[in-house]
Formats: sequence, C-alpha cells, structure tokens
Amino acid sequence: MGRFSVFSLLYWLCVVKASPVYFIDNSAGLGRRYDGIGGLSGGSATSKLLKAYPEKQRNEVLDYLFKPNFAASLQILKVEIGGDSQSSDATEASHMHNSWEENYQRGYEWWLMGEAKKRNPNIKLYGLPWNFPGWIGNGTQNPYQSPDVLASYVQKWVQGARDAHNLTIDYIGIWNERPYDITYIKLLRQVLNDTGFSHVRIVAADGVWGVEQDILKDKDLAAAVDYIGVHYPGTKSTVDALHTGKQLWSSEDYSSFNNNIGGGCWARILNQNYVNGFMTSTIAWNLIDSYYEGLQWDRDSLMTARQPWSGYYSVESPIWMSGHTTQFTQIGWTYLKHGSGVGLLDSGGSYVSLVSPDGKDLSIVIETMTHDHSKCIRPSLPPYTVEPQTITLDIGGSFGSLQKLNVWYSKLGFNDTDTQSVFFKSLSPVQVTSGKVSLQVGLDEIYTLTTLNTGRKGDYGTPPPYRPFQLPYTEDFESYENHAEPLLMAQQNGAFEVVHIDATVGNVMRQMVLEPPIVWCPTYDKFNATMNLLGAVTWHDVYIDTEVLVSKVNGTGGIYVAARINLTGCYTFSSGGIFFFLFPVNESYIVSNDIGRINIIKEGSQTLSSPYGWNQLSLSVQHRQAVGHVNGDLLFNISVPDVPSQGFAAVGTSDYGIADFDNLQLANSIEEAVQGKSNRKNGDSYSRKSRDDTLYFKPDRH
Repeated sequence: MGRFSVFSLLYWLCVVKASPVYFIDNSAGLGRRYDGIGGLSGGSATSKLLKAYPEKQRNEVLDYLFKPNFAASLQILKVEIGGDSQSSDATEASHMHNSWEENYQRGYEWWLMGEAKKRNPNIKLYGLPWNFPGWIGNGTQNPYQSPDVLASYVQKWVQGARDAHNLTIDYIGIWNERPYDITYIKLLRQVLNDTGFSHVRIVAADGVWGVEQDILKDKDLAAAVDYIGVHYPGTKSTVDALHTGKQLWSSEDYSSFNNNIGGGCWARILNQNYVNGFMTSTIAWNLIDSYYEGLQWDRDSLMTARQPWSGYYSVESPIWMSGHTTQFTQIGWTYLKHGSGVGLLDSGGSYVSLVSPDGKDLSIVIETMTHDHSKCIRPSLPPYTVEPQTITLDIGGSFGSLQKLNVWYSKLGFNDTDTQSVFFKSLSPVQVTSGKVSLQVGLDEIYTLTTLNTGRKGDYGTPPPYRPFQLPYTEDFESYENHAEPLLMAQQNGAFEVVHIDATVGNVMRQMVLEPPIVWCPTYDKFNATMNLLGAVTWHDVYIDTEVLVSKVNGTGGIYVAARINLTGCYTFSSGGIFFFLFPVNESYIVSNDIGRINIIKEGSQTLSSPYGWNQLSLSVQHRQAVGHVNGDLLFNISVPDVPSQGFAAVGTSDYGIADFDNLQLANSIEEAVQGKSNRKNGDSYSRKSRDDTLYFKPDRH
C-alpha cells in the first residue's frame, strides 16, 4: 500500500467493486512446454563493437545479458550464420567464402556464443542464415539451386562450432524471412542425422506464417521440422499452426527502440505471445546495440553498448522486463492451461503461470502495459484499454497449501503520466490466505509472484562516461590473429579479415569476397562495391589514408577511401559522400559524390611505378575542399559538393575481388596526421609509414 496515495486509496474504496478472480490451478492439467526467452545477435552484425570493449566493461555487459539470476538471464542465443553480404546494419563473414576453403575463426559470433555458455552452460544456441556466398547458388540468387550443397554448407557450420569452439548448436533455421524449400528442409534433416547431429532441431521457416500448411500436407516435412518459428506475429498464431501439434515460436520479435516504450512492448509480448498465440519462445531482435550510432535500426535492442573507446554502456528497461520471466523459470518448465493460470485480465493486461518439471515451484507473471506505452515497431497494435485494477488469484491444485509468494515488481515511468520508473524491485512476500492472494495493480506494471528465492537485480554501478570517437586514429592490424575481423570496422558489403603475409610485411586487412553473394537486402544483387567503415556519422572534416595492394590473382578493379558517407545498411548501394577511387591496373582515378560513381566530380590518369605493388592513398576533406594524394604526390585539390555534409569514413573496393589494406590512419586534418615515412614494403620510392604508438587504439582482444 505504500506506493499509493490517499487519493488512490479512496479511488479503490469508492470505485472498485468485487475484484475478478483468476484461477491458478494445475489440477486441470498443464499447457505447453516453455522453451525460453532469447536475444538475436546478427541480422546485421549487431554485436560488432562489443568484443572491442575493455575487459571489465565487456564482462559486465555479458553478465547483464547472460548470467543466470542477475539481469536479463537470457535462455537462448540466436546468431547469424554469416554470408558475406549486408543484412541490415552490416555484413557478417561466411565460414566458407569459397567452395574450396573453410575457416571457423572469422567474425565474433563464435566468441559471443562461448561467452554466453561460459556464464550459462544451459543456454541454447540457434543459428540462422541471412545471406549465402555466391558459389552456393552457382551464379544465381537461389540458395536452393543445389539443396545438397546448401545442406552441406550449413552442416559444416554446425560441425565447425563443435570442433573449433566446443559449442553445441541446438537449433538451426532455414533462410531469414525469405522463401523456404521443402526438398531442402527434408535433406537438411537427413544430412544432420547422417553426420551425427540428430540432436540439432530444425526451426521453420523464420518468416511469416505459412509453413504450417505444408506441414499438415506432408508427413515427411512434418517429421523434419521440430518447431514452427514466425517473425513479428502480433501475439497471434493460426489455426493450422495449432493443428500441427508443433511447438510455436516467435523466433524474431520486438525490434523496438529500447526506451520505456520498448520495454513495455517486450513485457507485453513475452506474456501475450503465449496467452493469445500459444507461442512458447520469444526471441528479441536484437540482443544488443553494439554497432555504430548512426547506422540503421538505432537502439532497437535489449541494451546498448557502442562505445568501446570509452567503456560506456546503458542497461535499458527491456533487460529487466526479461528478468521477470527468465530469472524465475527455466527451459522445460510448463505453462498452466488457459483459464487455470493463463489469460487476459478483465481490465487489461495479462497473466501467465509456469510450473517446474518436478511440480514443486510456481512462477506467475502479470503485466498491465497500456497501448501507447507498449507499441512495438511492428506490427501495428490494435486499440485496447487498461485500467488500474484489483485482482484476486485463487491458487489451487498442488499449490493450494502455499503460505506466501515472493514478489518482484517493475513500473515503467513516462512523462505523460508523471510517473517514475522502478526496475526489478524485490517487494515483501505476499501472504496466501486460504489459497487466495489479492493485488492492486496499476498501469504499465509487471509483477512476478514466485516460490523461488533466486531473483537478483545485478548492478555493476555507473559505467565510464560517454565520449565520442576521437581522432587521430591508426590501425596496423599487427595485434590480430590470422583471419580475425578488425574490431572497430563495420563492413557494409564484402568481408574484410586480417591476413598474415610474411615476417616482413606482417598483417594486412584483406577484402575476401570474389563474387556476388546470394543477398538478403533488396537490390544488393546488383551492387558489387564493398565497404568497411568506422568513426562517427557526424564527422565533417576528416583526413584518411591507407596503403593498398590489388592482387594479380582474383584482384578487384579498384580501391577507395571515402569520407562523409551518409547511407549504410541496405541503402549502402546509394550512399553519398566523397569517394576517391584508384584503379591501379588501369592507372586511373575517379573522385565521386557517391559510391556508385554516378556523380563524378573529377577523373583522370595516374602513372604508378608498381600497379600491383603497394600504393598509398590519402584523402583530405575540409569544408568544400578535397585533396587527394597517391604515394605522397598531389593528385587533385578540388571543390566538392557540401551534400552530404557529414558522415562516416571508409575504405573499400569498386567491385568484388581481393585487395589488401594496411596502416590505416584517420585524423582531423592533414596537419594532424602523422607524416613519417619509412619501412616501405616493396622498396619503392614511397616508403611505408611508421606510426607513433601513442596514437593507436588498442582494444582488449582477449
């Protein structure tokens, strides 16, 4: 009663009549098995910057996500199976760029799954592709061109997880939000079984409803599919889906800005996906906003950690909304039946009840999220109302003799209601009298009533303060393992990884993709330029230089440096900026106002002493002036458009093919940049630059 004013109390005494009674009773039988709550890393390299954090803050963030009985305590980690092409915010590397090679050290999803397992050995792992390397489709955009090739490719990823990282993959999907192929699904089941992975369950089809109709018509498909996974179902399932008898999942949901409205969205659908749709698992896209501010889908995540250079992160409300269920259940618990522990509240909101496998423990989650304070980004939310209410729980069955229940409480605060937020607060236990408990519940609240004593609101205190990405910045790639992905670079197309050349040259960053991938982003099949960016979307004046080498074998046609890049993600193909392309073999260059080289500012020829050797490329953009150098020689000093006026910096290639980059440097101006030249790689007139070590950003790479 301490949370309510005298006026609130008078309201309850004068307005509320007999409170509705909701039965919590397992004697009527049980509902469906609970399959867990999870987060999705991928669908655009969403966890990209997390590995670059200082060890202390990185471990704190990982604990908030995965540590049991601490915060979100997630029970499923879903990751992208990289395919070398854009999937919303960035590109994740494939384990097989080409049919003749495999590598299971690329990217960071292996690392993330390992960290999740380290904290929670019982967490389930789930892989799903968005894109595929081009060789899978044999020159087409159809990954099912040869189902056996695709099935082998996915099976190798599952095996690589086990053999290279000691990770057991529990679930595998088909193709994110794209057509499924019945022949392929059946073959994938067979291949997994034949290679010792019969334990891996298949989720189909990670898109809209529809596969359930084929399952009902095809007994072999029904045998191959273990779970029906749908995206953004709006808490509703279909009659056909229920008739299959399969467990139903919202295998991607939420996708909302992680303020309190996002928290309200997440709290509502975690309950109502089961109440309205019998869905036993809900997985949030995305797990964590650990990608550059200014990329697509800003803060559509459970929490935010995109400042590795400062160590700043933010624990957002969806973390605590997760904990109301995950800290008081485990995968394998069971929902009670609708009407006997699951349902909608008469005055708005919902409740679910879950029972442990041994029948000894009970957890009840009640939410009263109002319409305007719980809108998810998709789908649209039909109007409804929620009112403050008194509810009575009538607890029976094997729990009829309970004397008390522990209580955890959250309230989402909003300016329009002049309320303050309360997150995951432990309240005094409620007494159960003759099997009954009465609660006064307000608006935008969530309660967990449980027999468990394990809840905890983890807290690491205030993280370091927010600080913008600062210049100068240099990277020589020498501290990386072979095939690692540079931690602060966010590839927008193509795949860039560190390659060790020899003892003299050391490490370089190489663009690896040789042919157009099978894409997820619309129109990307017509876009062949690659991009690897970094920095800040607010950068205006910047200097960038790097050393580049185009391979004689499978080489790209051209390489570039760029500033003021304004469009990324699935819109990278139409990005504006100032792009300086060098085509070493043709000994020509182009300065363009866009990545597609449609709006050309200047072009010309440039004689190179070694077209296939190392060349230095630099670009300075200051106000409306751009200056470019090749191997220290001035190539142009020109006026450029002032649109776009700001954006990221990047390196990349004009088309797919191998290109090496080294000694990347960014500064606010030419004057600020390091000018020393020594240790040239191939002994040409331009000598490789030495760097002042104090300028290097050295992230913790453990």
